Amino acid sequence: MTLAATTELAAATNEHLANLSNTLIYSAMAVYTLAFFAYITEWIFGSRSKIGRTAAALTEGADGKAKAPAVTVKKGGSTAVLERPKVVVRAAAGQRDVPDGPGAHGGDEQGDLYGRIAVSLTVLAFLIELAGVIARAASVERAPWGNMYEFNITFSTVAVGVYLTLLALRKNVRWMGLFLITTVLLDLGIAVTVLYTASDQLVPALHSYWLYIHVSTAILCGAVFYVGAVSTILYLFKDSYENKLAGGGKPGSFATSFLERLPASASLDKFSYRVNAAVFPLWTFTIIAGAIWAGDAWGRYWGWDPKETWAFITWVAYACYLHARATAGWKGRKAAYLALLAFGCWLFNYYGVNIFVSGKHSYAGV
Repeated sequence: MTLAATTELAAATNEHLANLSNTLIYSAMAVYTLAFFAYITEWIFGSRSKIGRTAAALTEGADGKAKAPAVTVKKGGSTAVLERPKVVVRAAAGQRDVPDGPGAHGGDEQGDLYGRIAVSLTVLAFLIELAGVIARAASVERAPWGNMYEFNITFSTVAVGVYLTLLALRKNVRWMGLFLITTVLLDLGIAVTVLYTASDQLVPALHSYWLYIHVSTAILCGAVFYVGAVSTILYLFKDSYENKLAGGGKPGSFATSFLERLPASASLDKFSYRVNAAVFPLWTFTIIAGAIWAGDAWGRYWGWDPKETWAFITWVAYACYLHARATAGWKGRKAAYLALLAFGCWLFNYYGVNIFVSGKHSYAGV
């Protein structure tokens, strides 16, 4: 590259917006940290006394079936008030039916207040981080995912956006907030230290409208896959806890306080399956879009480049999971392990291939 071309590229970068983006990302990390402590406070101070004990749901009657929650009537002056029974999730055939936990706050008003503060801080941090991503894009007038640093900050923004969207749709997913914010902080910490790349123009091969289509869908799919993976991990813990109770075991006080607040294992399993199934067609489109872009850029639609190969392996892994999940013999833990394996393939496709493997996708650098 000539000196004139180098000068032109430098001049094309708005340093003021690039520095503003960095400041906004660090500011978002600070607010995410406050949200992290608020979520912890919600879990710690949520009342344990109001938690419907899972063990009660597993108590069997004389017929060997779990007893249905009783409906009680309280007198409110001259009016009879019907107390609603706990919501019980109907599990798959041959499995137990267990009520969902009350959430991180444990049904306590004070805990609920901390949870609302945590969500409010999460919204604020999301808006700040989104502004940082937009400023990064504006600094070079292109999509903000030309390297791994930009992919990281955009990915974490979209992941938080998916979480907040589920909350806006009145889905009870606040129990995910602590785990989400913890990993978002780790992701941003890696981005601003190990993966940071100064704002710069793209190499000619990336100047295509497919950059907006292919990579944006890959980021969205990864964010939704991540939400599904968090639910799957929690499902495994909750399922082990329920199995121990059903077998007459006595879990520790920490496990009892923490795990009884989560949704039932059947609810977590169903949630994970639904989000993975919903985004799988978009991941299929992502691979097809990448192949079309490869045809335009390199003159061939598929060449078994490491990135292409692992994208396809990820697709196969999730396809196997969805097929296994729909097969009676693979419900539950077996399918959950396969879901985590599939998400591991997605992570390696992003981190492992970009860092440790050379290929046609290596020109963007880290």
